[in-house]
Amino acid sequence: MAVRRSAKSAKSSHEFDLQGFLDSEGLSRTIEKYPKSAVIFSQGDPAIKVMYLQQGSVKLSVLSKTGKEAIVAVLGPGDFFGEGCLAGQTRRMASATAMSVATVLVLEKALMMQMLHEEPALSDLFRVHMLARNIRIEEDLVDQLFNSSEKRLARALLLMARYGQEDKQQVVVHQLSQETLAEMVGTTRSRVNFFMNKFRDLGFIEYNGGLKVNSSLLSVVLHD
Repeated sequence: MAVRRSAKSAKSSHEFDLQGFLDSEGLSRTIEKYPKSAVIFSQGDPAIKVMYLQQGSVKLSVLSKTGKEAIVAVLGPGDFFGEGCLAGQTRRMASATAMSVATVLVLEKALMMQMLHEEPALSDLFRVHMLARNIRIEEDLVDQLFNSSEKRLARALLLMARYGQEDKQQVVVHQLSQETLAEMVGTTRSRVNFFMNKFRDLGFIEYNGGLKVNSSLLSVVLHD
C-alpha cells in the first residue's frame, strides 16, 4: 500500500504562515515545555484545549479496560492534537505523552474556534490537516487488517521519517524502543528486532548517531 505524504507536506501548498501567525503578538496562548515521558494529557481528562506541537515528538495512546495500551499515532513538529474538543468531544479519548523534550503551544477551545472563524486561511489549513489525519486513520486500519507485520513496520518507519517531503535520506527523530515499535505495528519485540536487522542488512536503514531511513524502504511496502 502506498505511503501518502503527511499533513505537514500538504500544508506547503498554502501561503499562510501558520507558525508566524501562532507566534504573533496579541494572540492569547500558552507555550508549555514537557520533558521526555511527561504526560501532556490523559485519557478521560476534560477536552477543553487544542495543542500544536512546535518541537519534539508526542505519542497518542489508548488504554483498554483490561490495561492493554495501543499507540494510535506518533506526532512531530507541525501537528495539531487534542482537536477532538472542537467536534464536541468532552473527554480525551487518548493519552498524549512526550517521546522527547517537547514544546507545545496550547490554545483554549473558544480561541481556536474564533481563529478558525476569523482566519479563512487558517481554517483551510486546519481542514487539510483533518482530512489528512482521517486518511491516515483509514490507511492504518487497512494496514493492520491486510498487511504483514514486516510491511506495517516499514510503513511506520517511513511515516515517522516524513517520507515524501524530501528526496534525501530521512532521519527518524523519535528515539523509539523496539517495544514501542512492536506496540505500534501490532507484533512482538522479537519480530521487530528481526525485521530491523533485515532492513539494516539490506541498506534500507542505518544506525549512525540516530536511525536513518532511506527511501528504498518503500520497496518493502509496495512489494506484493
